[in-house]
Amino acid sequence: MIARVAEHCFWLGRYLERAESTARVLQVTGTLALDAGLSPEQVWSPVVVVFGERERFDALHGTVAESDGEQVQQYMVWEQKNPSSLIEVLSWARENARAIREVVSLECWEVLNELYLWLHSEEARREFKEHRYGFYRHVRRMAQLCLGLFRNTMLHDAPLDFITLGVLLERVGQTARVLDVHHHAFKQLPDGHQVVETSLWLSLLRACSGFEAFMKRNQGKVTGDAVASFLLFEQEFPRSIRYCLKSATRYLEEFHPPGTRGLPGAETVALSKQLLARLRPDALADPNITIHSLLTHVVDSTAALCQSLAAEFFGTPKTLGSQVQAQ
Repeated sequence: MIARVAEHCFWLGRYLERAESTARVLQVTGTLALDAGLSPEQVWSPVVVVFGERERFDALHGTVAESDGEQVQQYMVWEQKNPSSLIEVLSWARENARAIREVVSLECWEVLNELYLWLHSEEARREFKEHRYGFYRHVRRMAQLCLGLFRNTMLHDAPLDFITLGVLLERVGQTARVLDVHHHAFKQLPDGHQVVETSLWLSLLRACSGFEAFMKRNQGKVTGDAVASFLLFEQEFPRSIRYCLKSATRYLEEFHPPGTRGLPGAETVALSKQLLARLRPDALADPNITIHSLLTHVVDSTAALCQSLAAEFFGTPKTLGSQVQAQ
């Protein structure tokens, strides 16, 4: 497979995963704003931080607007100056799929194109205005449908492997950012609000699609440390950081099996293994390691991993912003 096709596959997976994640976080945050009894700033400011858009958002709309839920949602859905907005992310996903139409199955292309055209229609604007929850649900379902069709309608060969790598590494970064921002914000809450605190941890689990899986694994006992440990280390949850990184390492080793020479990917595999070795459940027992420091390391290491992957497999040592998008 030529490098150009591999690169388009990788970014197609990342953009679709990011679109699904963005819609899910906005949907859950909207519900949290109604139920938790928190100030608008406590609810909506973390959204622009999670997606790395605080500086750009403040420059366009001012810091006060971070507490305006409607303004934040408009920015994260429709703003064309925001590379992480839904309309931009899905445009780039479609552009990458269009560039490799000979690789992507017809069913995948039709679903992605349908979502793209719907998002650019008056019907979507009307749905966003009148039925916000339904709007986000539609985006999520269509993105999930497309991701599922990849596995069920395409050959399980190198192009699908690169699409899956994009999905997995995007999940690592997104889960780390969501957990870090919310864990920090929740720890700032005054003591004595057990019900509110539990509600917030549950909303975080829902933002990562982990509510039901967490309850089964922890017998319904919800604490901050248990939620953080679950999203970081759970080996059988497909959105935990360790699960995604372990799966990504396995795909990378297929491209560069241990002991081989002359194949690309040696540095990328080494970086992935180093980060995976750091993500042990007992890592937090070290008094010098906090959840924040560990998550910061995950975000930085994932960025370095993606840069190495681009250099070794795509021949383009670009940063994560190379396709006009943000980490």
